[in-house]
Amino acid sequence: MVFTAAATLPLPLHLRPLPPSIRPSQPRFLSSLPSLPLLKSHHHPVKPLKRFLPPAPLLLRRHSPPSAVSDSSHRPSVEGSSVFQQWDSLTAKFAGAANVPFLLLQLPQIVLNARNLLAGNKAALFAVPWLGMLTGLLGNLSLLSYFAKKKETEAVLIQTLGVLSNYVVIAQLAMAEAMPLPQFALTSAVVASGLVLNFFNYFGWLHDWIWRIWEDFITIGGVAVLPQVMWSTFLPYIPNSILPGLFSGIIAVVAVIMARTGKLSDGGIKFVGSISGWTATLLFMWMPVAQMWTNYLHPDNIKGLSAFTMLLAMIGNGLMIPRALFIRDLMWFTGSAWATFLLGWGNLACMYCFNSISREFFFAATLGLFIWLGMAFWRDMLAYGYDSPMTTLKELVFGP
Repeated sequence: MVFTAAATLPLPLHLRPLPPSIRPSQPRFLSSLPSLPLLKSHHHPVKPLKRFLPPAPLLLRRHSPPSAVSDSSHRPSVEGSSVFQQWDSLTAKFAGAANVPFLLLQLPQIVLNARNLLAGNKAALFAVPWLGMLTGLLGNLSLLSYFAKKKETEAVLIQTLGVLSNYVVIAQLAMAEAMPLPQFALTSAVVASGLVLNFFNYFGWLHDWIWRIWEDFITIGGVAVLPQVMWSTFLPYIPNSILPGLFSGIIAVVAVIMARTGKLSDGGIKFVGSISGWTATLLFMWMPVAQMWTNYLHPDNIKGLSAFTMLLAMIGNGLMIPRALFIRDLMWFTGSAWATFLLGWGNLACMYCFNSISREFFFAATLGLFIWLGMAFWRDMLAYGYDSPMTTLKELVFGP
């Protein structure tokens, strides 16, 4: 009976549309809820939420052109392209290959200096400014400390060889009396201490407080030496004075003490910690300026320069330009380009003007340099998918 009654029932009543006269009205408590405003605000999330999102992922902003970021749904990222990956790999290999000319950089100058010393021609060594060599040595020593702290083995080896090769040249200059003996003695003490401390720190045998003292020392030393070297380069056209180094050294001491005692903000402490790297870069950039000024003052001694050394300097720094350009590192690019043109090509131009090298040698080096730079900008443009190399340069200077 139950099943018969159930079988004769019509379809469920809730599936049938009700007549308008008996349709239930909306409950009063539902009509009081602000449902429509909530739905409206919930359906326009694009503009309000965009303020809380970053403008673009950092990785894409660094390595991809704007078109790849804004139109990522229509084409793959530039990073995935074979052209981008190939150029990334090549620039890394170029930067690694730069170690070879840097290892051989001072060898021709050392051999030439040794020949002049054995021949009794000490005047030829005056063509090599000891201030310029000192700036390069201090720059190598500062960067050695930086890479030893980061445990970068290859970079530590390169900077150590740079310190040793520059010191050999300085020792030769001291033997020829082209460098004052007190400055040479002080330089020798700093180099010996720096090599020992960096060696112990690299292998973890040095206490942290000793390393902090060394870091403070190279920071103060770099800030004090850089203005003094700049000032002394232009002697005797300006009066001889130790005030530039003394004044800047006092400022550096005050800054380091304030940073160590917590008197500076986090940004100030970070800035003081980065000073040694900046001074190392500026010391390297000043090295060719000192050499060019010496060439101007003593053109007769320009034959004491080794053309092969200047060519190696141009090649070594030039090999790093594509990598610095590719990763958009303005400081690295500036330092490498500066050394390529002033330390390398600029000195070759001086030697050509004073008939120290042949015209064929100079023009071959010039042509090779500009072809290399043109290729670097052209390949970087293709890797990032740009239409003009000027976009690459603009992004390098002003950022993506």
